[in-house]
Amino acid sequence: MKSINILMAIALAVVVAFSGCGGKSDKTIRLNEVTHSIFYAPLYIAINNGYFEDEGLKIELTNGGGSDKSMTALISGQADIALLGPETAIYVAAQNSKDQPIIFGQLTKRDGTILVGRTQETNFSWANLEGKEILGGRRGGMPAMTLEYVLKQQNIRDKMTLNLDIAFDMMVSAFENGQGDYCTMFEPTASDYISTGKGYKVASIGQESGEVPYTAFMATSKFLNNNPEKAEKFLTAVMKGYNFLMTQDIDTVVDSLMPSFTGSTRVSIKNAVESYKLIDAWVESPAMKETAYNNLCNVIRTAGELKTNVAFSKVVDNTIANKVVAKLAA
Repeated sequence: MKSINILMAIALAVVVAFSGCGGKSDKTIRLNEVTHSIFYAPLYIAINNGYFEDEGLKIELTNGGGSDKSMTALISGQADIALLGPETAIYVAAQNSKDQPIIFGQLTKRDGTILVGRTQETNFSWANLEGKEILGGRRGGMPAMTLEYVLKQQNIRDKMTLNLDIAFDMMVSAFENGQGDYCTMFEPTASDYISTGKGYKVASIGQESGEVPYTAFMATSKFLNNNPEKAEKFLTAVMKGYNFLMTQDIDTVVDSLMPSFTGSTRVSIKNAVESYKLIDAWVESPAMKETAYNNLCNVIRTAGELKTNVAFSKVVDNTIANKVVAKLAA
């Protein structure tokens, strides 16, 4: 099983404990996101529309550049909440961590990556990948495992090369520098890259893979036990962002996302939102379903990254999510 280095995380936690936390306000939540993508649109809408402020919270957002790094930030105490792939919580649970990270809210239910090729393929077929190399992400991460799951379903996995040795945040630059024939990218990076004429969209991995818990909000059990109301307000703001995303016209949604993506054009952001809406990327309820969790475990086992069963109840707690759903429905 390819999991994060827990010993490193514990060592970092000791350093943080002795160095102090800098006296953060009770209203502040240090949030670490696995990457910066339109895939997490409800979060950015909540930030830019002031929904967190309405809940009495202030968000300090940092980018982990990969689920392993975001999990390390969470366990070490450098982040209060992390937005990352749920597979990392399963990996930690399998190692019997003393302070188990808990999934308290789900955000996305499909893979959010776009398969980008070097040439235009109007009638793309998965058979086109035979003999080719795909840059697929970090070994053991959700993008890599979901892609591998799709490749096996398409009976092409053993006929091509899946490169899982390039760091998550270095994949696009490696592809641009000539490595690989295809590369998976999140939005709006994919649309931005395609707009330069350097590549072409050939497939949506999420459209092929079907539903699976893909990105979730996590916190340590200690944080959730000490700050249940804070976590509830946080998730409430995010779900307000989701409701805005799903009910407002596309131009209004783009307006709310622009401050978080100043390096992207309105066209790229619009294309990204419409692309994710098309595959039904976001969850209507942040409460993770046990059946969906079991599907996730199946994807991880298919990739050869999970050798033991990890109970749903060990890594998921829907108490806060259910409260938020009931409150917003009232």
